[in-house]
Amino acid sequence: MAKRPDAISVLVEDHRTVEKLFKRFEKTTDRAIKTRADLVARMLRELSIHAAIEEQLFYPRLRIAGEKLKDEVLEGLEEHHVVKELLAELQRMTPETERFEAKVTVLMENVRHHIEEEEGEMFPRARRALTADELVDIGEGLEALKTLAPTRPHPDAPDEPPGNLANLGVAGLDRARDSADTVVQATGRVVRHVRDAVGRER
Repeated sequence: MAKRPDAISVLVEDHRTVEKLFKRFEKTTDRAIKTRADLVARMLRELSIHAAIEEQLFYPRLRIAGEKLKDEVLEGLEEHHVVKELLAELQRMTPETERFEAKVTVLMENVRHHIEEEEGEMFPRARRALTADELVDIGEGLEALKTLAPTRPHPDAPDEPPGNLANLGVAGLDRARDSADTVVQATGRVVRHVRDAVGRER
């Protein structure tokens, strides 16, 4: 029987996923417009989901586990807010925008600092404060929440219970917008192919 992942494993895996996206972005040049746009769209989605599940389930459990963890959670929430503000700004920009690359760089620096603090301080304290069974239960909850979490940044939305329960409703709107965007992009590709084919026939 496969070992069930605990909360720390789930969150660390998310960290590794975004770090891979960061490294791929760092290897691009300013001529890689589409690649950069795609990578930032994936960062936006991954980081939005990750922040939401931490805020919905992981952080609230840590707050009641000890005063020191409560302080770290409050700092983590503030760091999330900064990242969500940057993501919201990037969502309105294109890779051709003069400050796009600089803003992505600042985003990556902030996220890497946040990850370093979580993995170096918060997660070890969480392992001491919570039992192995509790961490597995939280991990299963985090995985389930990923399917319900917002996929876009909402820096002005509540980030603590019970107010952040409203994020589940926002998530439905995000996913509907994601689907609509996919349809628009696919339609655009079809139109380009048809136009190119007609042009060649002439």
